Amino acid sequence: LWSLREMKKIIKSKFKIELATFGAGCFWHVEETFRNVKGVIKTEVGYMGGEMKKPSYEDVCTDRTGHVEVLQLEFNPKIAPYENLLEKFWKIHDPTTPNRQGFDIGSQYNSVIFYHNAEQKKKAEKSKTDLKRKGIFGNPIVTEIRKAGTFWKAEDYHQKYLMKRDLKTC
Repeated sequence: LWSLREMKKIIKSKFKIELATFGAGCFWHVEETFRNVKGVIKTEVGYMGGEMKKPSYEDVCTDRTGHVEVLQLEFNPKIAPYENLLEKFWKIHDPTTPNRQGFDIGSQYNSVIFYHNAEQKKKAEKSKTDLKRKGIFGNPIVTEIRKAGTFWKAEDYHQKYLMKRDLKTC
């Protein structure tokens, strides 16, 4: 009999499941936006990019850990190509405001694409360059493109927060 971990590994290898990680402001909103995208298999909110191990929401909110609120998702690139996920990422937030999204202020709300492999990095950089060239946002794009580090899952009450409360936005 296979363990759950072994079965997940087999499924991921057979269906080429990939990870994507985005920071685009309040992670509740980001998760709700991607949760029902066809080809997205799993969503989890958490923290990435800082130095502190196992940060809590309270730690991250101090604006001293260096972590960003992120959504990490598993997706099938044959159904949901990474380029489509990037397109949605750019549409759901303002990538021209450092340390801020709407009324949320602090470095944990930075606009960041955390890439998991060279192909994702290349696609993320191309999408950013294309948007800069088009001048769609009017102001300079400050979105960072960084190598993914350790993902620290947020507390359970943050997972699918808006869905559990039948809300659509923060």
